[in-house]
Amino acid sequence: MSAPRTTPWPLVALFTAGYLAPYLLPTTVGRLASGLPLSATQAGAVGSALLLSSATAGFLLASRVDRIGPRTLARLGLLLALLGYGGAALTAAVPAVVAGAVVGGFGSGTLTAVAATGIAAQRDPHRTTTLGLLGVSALAGAVYLTVPHLGPGHAQPLAALALTALAVWPFTARLSPRTAPALSRAAAGSRLPHLRSGLLLAAAMPCWSAAQNSLWGVSGRIGLTQAHLGEATVGAVFAVALGTGLLGVVGAGALGPRLGQALPIGLGTVLIAGCIALSASATDLTTFASGEIAWNLLYPVVLSYVLGLAAALDPRGRWAVLVGSASSLGTAVGPVTGSLLAARAGFPAMGTVLAVGLLAVAVPLTAVALRRRTTTVATGPALTEGTTPVRLDVAA
Repeated sequence: MSAPRTTPWPLVALFTAGYLAPYLLPTTVGRLASGLPLSATQAGAVGSALLLSSATAGFLLASRVDRIGPRTLARLGLLLALLGYGGAALTAAVPAVVAGAVVGGFGSGTLTAVAATGIAAQRDPHRTTTLGLLGVSALAGAVYLTVPHLGPGHAQPLAALALTALAVWPFTARLSPRTAPALSRAAAGSRLPHLRSGLLLAAAMPCWSAAQNSLWGVSGRIGLTQAHLGEATVGAVFAVALGTGLLGVVGAGALGPRLGQALPIGLGTVLIAGCIALSASATDLTTFASGEIAWNLLYPVVLSYVLGLAAALDPRGRWAVLVGSASSLGTAVGPVTGSLLAARAGFPAMGTVLAVGLLAVAVPLTAVALRRRTTTVATGPALTEGTTPVRLDVAA
């Protein structure tokens, strides 16, 4: 009889706190534009700076989590998120807000790196990833429902990010303070396995994320200006969409490896391209809500399989962190890309361009998934010959 699986809640909590910033991007960018003397493009640039800082943290820390220690890095990330986002929420000075967003973004990226490294060491990375996506979708949905009722200004979404960091702090007590020295020495000399597949996945993910977050970064403006909806209605659509995303995550977790990875990733990306084109062309509530809800249903499903695929390439979590950071890099340029495309060509043309780009990116993503064809979503060391798994001890 196999031992019962325990849920690594500290990793789920860190994943939720790290991914919350990109999930709140539309309301953060919209509030920055409406609450501060910033144009829509400038507000999008601030959002991009936040996410670029997050991606930078991931690239810097991809191979260092086990060396520094997950508890130390997690607490550093939470402290940076609390001080950065909290400080930005408490001031109306644009330079201070930008600086706070960048500091907070680095904290978010640090949390994501710790979470991804720990999740890759789990027996079932896909299951833990889906739990993390479940948590961040639920929390983001609650924020979208609450923020419109808290008055105008830029502070509310930033305060939500800071308070989430504060709430997650107690979970760090159950993280290992430092990886065992013997494992660290062995891991230090190990090379990245499956280099070709990992590089192709890491190269494709910025484009995949950029296309989707170009829409996500301007979705609020599409609802307000093109579909002529109120902020409360747009917030409700986002909340319902994220709630539907919860169903998608639950479904992905229940489905697990039964369909492999190529079908969910390839077909899911093609369907997402259609959702983006639909949402970007919306001129009424029905079309806008249909596009956003269908997209949010599919996006976390595909993302969970992509992250599970990256985790399967290296049980030390280096590919998981690098692919996640590459995704954040694409997410970072999303708000500016979407704003520029919308300003020059309009929202419908923007959606068409993004959809075509996603269709092109679906090819290499599917190729990597086919190359890593297996009967399980991720089986850790069995998929990484010649490497030494380094696990982050987490109390269940």
